[in-house]
Amino acid sequence: MGAVLGLCSAAQLACCCGSAACSLCCSACPSCANSTSTRLMYAVMLMLVMIAACVTLAPGLENELKKVPFCKNSTSVPVPGDLTVDCNNAVGYLAVYRICFAACLFFVLMALITIGVKSSKDPRAGIQNGFWGIKYLLVIGGIIGAFFIPEGQFGPTWMVFGMIGGFCFIVIQLVLIIDFAHTWAERWVSNYEESESRGWYAALLTAMLACFALALTGVVLLYVFYTKSNDCSLSKFFISVNLILVVVASGISILPSVQEHQPRSGLLQSSVVGLYVIYLTWSALTNASAACNSVTGNQQSSFDKQSIIGLVIWACSVLYSSIRTASSSSKITMSEHILAKEGSTEGADGGEAGRGGDELKVFDNEGEGVAYSWTFFHVVFALATLYIMMTLTNWYNPRSELSKENMASMWVKITSSWLCVGLYIWTLVAPAIFPNREFN
Repeated sequence: MGAVLGLCSAAQLACCCGSAACSLCCSACPSCANSTSTRLMYAVMLMLVMIAACVTLAPGLENELKKVPFCKNSTSVPVPGDLTVDCNNAVGYLAVYRICFAACLFFVLMALITIGVKSSKDPRAGIQNGFWGIKYLLVIGGIIGAFFIPEGQFGPTWMVFGMIGGFCFIVIQLVLIIDFAHTWAERWVSNYEESESRGWYAALLTAMLACFALALTGVVLLYVFYTKSNDCSLSKFFISVNLILVVVASGISILPSVQEHQPRSGLLQSSVVGLYVIYLTWSALTNASAACNSVTGNQQSSFDKQSIIGLVIWACSVLYSSIRTASSSSKITMSEHILAKEGSTEGADGGEAGRGGDELKVFDNEGEGVAYSWTFFHVVFALATLYIMMTLTNWYNPRSELSKENMASMWVKITSSWLCVGLYIWTLVAPAIFPNREFN
C-alpha cells in the first residue's frame, strides 16, 4: 500500500512538468485520491527540508557556511545578554534555524490561504493541490533569502517560537502514536479472532514483550548513565515517576471495566506507549544537568543518538498522518481531527477511478467536501518544521556556548511524557466513564 501511494505522489509531481516523458510516467502509475496524493506531496517537501537542514550540519561544510551573510556579519559581535555569536561552533545550527524559518513561513502562508475551504470546488483548491513547481521555487527562494537575515536577536526569538511549536507538535505526535498503538492492536487482535491462528497470537505476544523489554532496558540504562548514587535526585525522580506511570497505565488497560467497553484494549498498546515515554524521558535527561550526564560527546554541530531516533519517529508520524485515514480508534484518540476521513472512490466527473483508458490517475474525491482540514494540516506541518529545527539543534540556543544543559527543554519533554500517559489513560477510561457516548 505504501509503495502504491508513493508512486501516486511521484505521479503528481511528474505531471507538473507536462512533457511527453512525464505523461508516459503518469500513465504508468496507479490511481489514487487527490486528498492522499496532496498530503504525500507536502510530506515529501517537508522531508526534503529536513534533509537540507541535516546537510548543513555536516562537518565538512563548516568553513563554507562561515561565508554566508548572517555569519560574516555577525561573528564575534556581542549581543544583549553577554552572548556572542560563535560561528566556529554554531554555524550549522544557525543555518538550520534559517532553513526551517523559511519552510515554516511557507506552511503558515498555505494555512492562511486555505482558511474556510469546504470542498475542491473552491477556487483555492488549485493552490492546495497544484502548482508544485512554483511552491518548491517559493520555498527555495525563501531559504536563500533567510540566509541574509542578520543574527541580532533572530536566534533567541525564533528559538522561543521553536520550543512552543516543538512542544505542540510533540502533543500531536503523541495522539498519532496512541492512535497507531490502538490501530495496530485492534487489527492484530481482529486477525487472531477471525483466524484463531496461533501465529497471530504469537506475534501479539512477541511484539508486546519486545516493547516492554526495550522499555525496561531503557529504564536501567537511564539509571546507570544519568544518575549518581549521592546526587541527581531530580533525574531519579523523573525516571521513577515515569516508570510508575507506565506500570499504572498498563494495569488500567487490563481492568475488567476497561475490557468490558474495549475488549481489544490490552498490553500491546501499553507497551508501545511505555516505550515512547521512556524515549521522551531519555531525551529530557540529555538536556539535564551536565553533572548527571555520563554520556559525553563533542560540542560541535552534529547529530546524537536521541536526535536520530527523534527524527525517525517524526518521519514515521508525518507519513502516518499523510497516509492514514480516520477509523474507529480515531474517535477515542481524538485523532480524527488530524487524519483524513475515508474518501470517495469516484473521480471528478463522477465516474469510477479505475475505469477506461482515460481514467484520472489522481482523481478528485473532495468535490462534496474536504477529507481533512486543509488549514489545520498546514498548521501541523508548520509545527513539524519547528520540531525538526529544535531536534537538530538539540533544543538549545545556537548562539550561546554549546552546552547540553537546557532546563527549559528538559521540562518541555518531561511534561510531554506525562501528557502522553495521561492521553493514553484517557483513551482507556473514556468509554467506561461516558457509556452513552459513541466512540466507535
